[in-house]
Amino acid sequence: MPPRISLRQARKLPPRSAVWVRAQPQRRFASSSADAPDVYDVVCVGGGPAGLSLLTGLKASPITRGLKVALIEGQDLQKTRLPRDASLETFSNRCSSLTPASVRNLQEIGAWAHVNTPRVQPYQEMQVWDGVTDARISFDWHTAKPLLSPRNPAQPTTIAYMIENLNTVTALLSRLEQLGGVDFYTSTKVNSIDLGADTEKMDFSSWPILTLSNGKRLAARLLVGADGANSPVRTFADIESRGFDYGRHGVVASLKLAGQGWGGPDHKIAYQRFLPTGPIAMLPLPGNKSTLVWSTTPERAAKLKTLSQNDFVAMVNAGFRLSPTDLEYLHTLPSGQEEEVAWREEHTPVNERAIPMQVADVQAGTVVSFPLRMRHADTYTSERVALVGDAAHTIHPLAGQGLNQGQGDAAALVRTISHAVQTGQDIGSTLALESYTSERYAENNAMLGVCDKLHRLYSVESGPLVGLRSLGLRAVDAMGPLKALFMSRAAGGS
Repeated sequence: MPPRISLRQARKLPPRSAVWVRAQPQRRFASSSADAPDVYDVVCVGGGPAGLSLLTGLKASPITRGLKVALIEGQDLQKTRLPRDASLETFSNRCSSLTPASVRNLQEIGAWAHVNTPRVQPYQEMQVWDGVTDARISFDWHTAKPLLSPRNPAQPTTIAYMIENLNTVTALLSRLEQLGGVDFYTSTKVNSIDLGADTEKMDFSSWPILTLSNGKRLAARLLVGADGANSPVRTFADIESRGFDYGRHGVVASLKLAGQGWGGPDHKIAYQRFLPTGPIAMLPLPGNKSTLVWSTTPERAAKLKTLSQNDFVAMVNAGFRLSPTDLEYLHTLPSGQEEEVAWREEHTPVNERAIPMQVADVQAGTVVSFPLRMRHADTYTSERVALVGDAAHTIHPLAGQGLNQGQGDAAALVRTISHAVQTGQDIGSTLALESYTSERYAENNAMLGVCDKLHRLYSVESGPLVGLRSLGLRAVDAMGPLKALFMSRAAGGS
């Protein structure tokens, strides 16, 4: 019997840009003589927050909890857990800003109850300003709430929640273990993904068949790729991902401040300054701790990683206080930034309460960097395949929306699968999966576009655009209702 191909494979694909395109292998077909694979309704490749949220949502729902599901993860997930006795004196440098909408989803699937809450820090205010002109916009729920709709009393009072990725993953794993019904294949890699064959017992010719490094073979009615930006599942599905590299690196670190912040322990503030080389952001963690995300050139990122702890701390303080010209000079020094910054700060007037408290120390071993990219898959679904999280899209970190987009994907795919189960559809069919792409693609694409344009807008150092962007920032800051609308939307509201 000749092998079957999907409609997507059969139709002629549009021309592709030589800059963006990477050659994609054609789908292969598994031999019909091989041993029968283990059959699953849903197989998820990737045990990060997006994949774990998807499986937790499926198992927490009475509609989908009967589905047979499996998780495949190359790492040992037990080693990625946050220790129960983790000290509040040290924090992971991989933190995310969860919106109230993402937290609501984690609450609904029962995972938030397993979060180590003393290590989570909500913040109620955000200060954002132009590093060239000092034009500023402030987001503060205490002033915005009276401007929001009185018909919606459930408006959030928190902009976002800072949480270590380890904490999120640990909570989701704990909830999944509590729910049960998931076959874990951890410390296990996917050797190959092929299309199945039409056998006497079952027609697998449109089903993905996964061959694992432990020798197991799994057949997936629906294969979910939660396997990152270089997704093998996306490659198998012949879904192109388009985009570009920003030519920037994100430097992250765990910091200790001189105090608990200008708002004290009950009113935490996040800060972001847009510099021509990229934004520098400091986001609050419990107590006097904060996490740093500094987007800059690869050369400057490499320089920051070589500095002594004292010089690095001085550069972070300078990043929020000194001019772009001063920062450019400081990056040329082989060492001695601490003394140079101290001298320059004495001669640079600043409103200390409008910027973060001084950084006192950096946690050893937490200064690392990663390249920044923008990618977006052509579609999120193919026959018996769905993509979530970074497998579907990769975003600039300036708005802190990457993990939230993945959480939104997972929740939407759970709804799509639930609807298919309720209406008796094949959960892996193209028809059943259509609503998932419809719900998520445009929203994610809009967020990708906004972040990309903000990056480009604030990369300009001089000219009329600088004045126009400052004028626009000040205008929005003066329009209370419009600013409140932006805050509600960013928090996951309608």
